[in-house]
Amino acid sequence: MKYPQEQIKPYSSSGKKSEQVEKMFNNIAHHYDLLNHTLSMGIDKGWRRKAIAWLKPFHPQKMMDVATGTGDFAIQAYRDLLPQELIGTDISEGMMNIGKDKVKKLGLEQNITFAKEDCTNLSFTENTFDAITVAFGIRNFENLDKGLSEMHRVLTQEGHLVILELTTPDRFPMKQLFAIYSKIVIPTLGKLLSKDNNAYTYLPQTIQAFPQGEVMKGVLEKAGFRNVAFRRLTFGICTLYTATK
Repeated sequence: MKYPQEQIKPYSSSGKKSEQVEKMFNNIAHHYDLLNHTLSMGIDKGWRRKAIAWLKPFHPQKMMDVATGTGDFAIQAYRDLLPQELIGTDISEGMMNIGKDKVKKLGLEQNITFAKEDCTNLSFTENTFDAITVAFGIRNFENLDKGLSEMHRVLTQEGHLVILELTTPDRFPMKQLFAIYSKIVIPTLGKLLSKDNNAYTYLPQTIQAFPQGEVMKGVLEKAGFRNVAFRRLTFGICTLYTATK
C-alpha cells in the first residue's frame, strides 16, 4: 500500500526518497540537535524517557535503534536499560558520525555501535533483536510496510517494538496552534539555523501526511504485530506506539 508521506520528498518529485532523505540529513546533521531541542522546547527528552520506560519490564538485552540519527535515543536507552548490545542504524553517515562522537565522549563505544542500514532491507538475520526502537524517523521511510515487515522479521518471538513519532493534534486549540507552528515557525527557524530551505519544509509536511492513531495501529497489525497500542503525548504533538511480535 502507498501512504501519502512516501510521496513527499525533500528536494525533487523524481528520484528515490531514501536517497534524498540521506542527503537531507547529511546536510543538516551538524545543526540537527540544536534545532530538534529548540523546536520541541526540550519536551522531546521526556517523550524519549516515556518510550524507554515501556521497555523496562522486559529487560531487553539485544536492541536496535532504527533511524538513530545523532544517537540521543540510543544513548538514553542504554543508560536506562543497560542491554548487553545496542546498535544504532541509519542511512545518514553524517548523523551517525555525530552520534559516534557523543558515544566516544561518554566512554560507551564498547556498548553502543552504529551501522549504515536501509530499514527496508536490513542485513540482519531473523530473530536477532529482542527490542527495536524508532524515534522520529519512521515517517521518512521510503516504504512503510516494507520497513515494518523488516523490523518484524529481525525481532525475536515476543520481541517488542517502540515507535515515537510526531503527529498532528486533533483538538482545539492545539490543532490550530500546531498548524501555525509547523507551517511558519518550523520552516523559518530551520532555514535560519540549518541553511537548508527544503529540510524544514519537508519535515512538517510528512508529519501531517503520516498515518496516526487508529490508522497507524492498523498498519502495525497488518505488518504482523500484536498487542498494538498507542498513547498521545503533550496534547497529541507526539504519539507513542508499542507492539509485540
